[in-house]
Amino acid sequence: MESAAARPRPVLTAGSVLPEDAGRAALVARVHDPEAGGPCVAAVRGEHVVDLTALAPTVSGLLERDDAPEAVREADGGRTWRLDDLLTAPPGRRDVPHLLAPVDLQVIKAAGVTFARSLLERVIEERTGGDPAQAARVRERVLRVLGGRLDGIRPGSPEAAEVKELLVAEGLWSQYLEVGIGPDPEVFTKAPVLSAVGTGADIGVLRASVWNNPEPEAVLVVDARGRVRGATLGNDVNLRDVEGRSALLLSRAKDNNASCAIGPFVRLLDDDFGIDAVRDLDIGLRIDGPDGYELRGSSSLREISRDVLDLVSATYGAHHQYPDGFVLFTGTLFAPTEDRKAPGEGFTHEYGDVVRISSPRLGALVNTVVPSEEAAPWTFGVGALMRNLARRGLL
Repeated sequence: MESAAARPRPVLTAGSVLPEDAGRAALVARVHDPEAGGPCVAAVRGEHVVDLTALAPTVSGLLERDDAPEAVREADGGRTWRLDDLLTAPPGRRDVPHLLAPVDLQVIKAAGVTFARSLLERVIEERTGGDPAQAARVRERVLRVLGGRLDGIRPGSPEAAEVKELLVAEGLWSQYLEVGIGPDPEVFTKAPVLSAVGTGADIGVLRASVWNNPEPEAVLVVDARGRVRGATLGNDVNLRDVEGRSALLLSRAKDNNASCAIGPFVRLLDDDFGIDAVRDLDIGLRIDGPDGYELRGSSSLREISRDVLDLVSATYGAHHQYPDGFVLFTGTLFAPTEDRKAPGEGFTHEYGDVVRISSPRLGALVNTVVPSEEAAPWTFGVGALMRNLARRGLL
């Protein structure tokens, strides 16, 4: 990939990032406020963003309130910002107000291999050892043997066990197939608490990676009692060459500086937007390269192999608790296979790619790809947040 020299930034406006039905939505944002020296919990009301930090100093705390949707819509607030102004802030600048990822103390978890199409691509990564030049050849064989056999299979079912026996006999069983159609899903920690970036920020890909892609996903926001309180969008940036060498390199492939984007807002569940609306979400992906390259894709939660509440149950319960709640990436149907450079090598990012992940009821998460090594350093952790809130008299 080319050097990440200064390039034109995407122009974001309120109209380009808000949900289509924003007037009916209870939307939670986080704003970096230079005057406060840290983040503010905020409500999005029309094209204005209202500070609710005096009501709840953290998003995690706000979502523990049973009346969170009503508070976001109606509670008296403090300072107000124009959403357009927050969206025009240059990335990495701490001297101007700007949007942050709309979650804070929640643990950032992710479920992997939850769609059949992406499951096949994980198998292909493994079979190539992370070498993109082998992808087309391996894809042809895997699809020849597996094509159609995974359609409609319920993970953990007797039918899934029969398919496993067949694939073992064919020499094609894989650890990815185990978590894709076996009884237990893959749930891993995507990134440290407070490390995610928001809409308008840069997202990072390691310089050493030569095969990588975005992963556009719906993200559930869950409170300390295991209740899904809202949903947002996420980019679970993935280094296919790294994970393809070994699944034990998952952390290296997934957890790097600026490699997790969440936003633009958390839409709280209410009478107008319930869990069935989440199950029905369509997610679009658009990539615009600095060289004029374009890629379009889509993903629908209607095609997910495991119900979203089953993924929550696999994450939270008697076996594991989250006192500050958690967010859960639900996986993606999208796995780009179109050649971008050399024939047969499929897609990989170029620095300067603008990635737009969108859904009519959640808005748009927009980021620009840079080397992780050049993205704004992550410096504001849990200790810094606690000190900042204490100085502001909010603890």
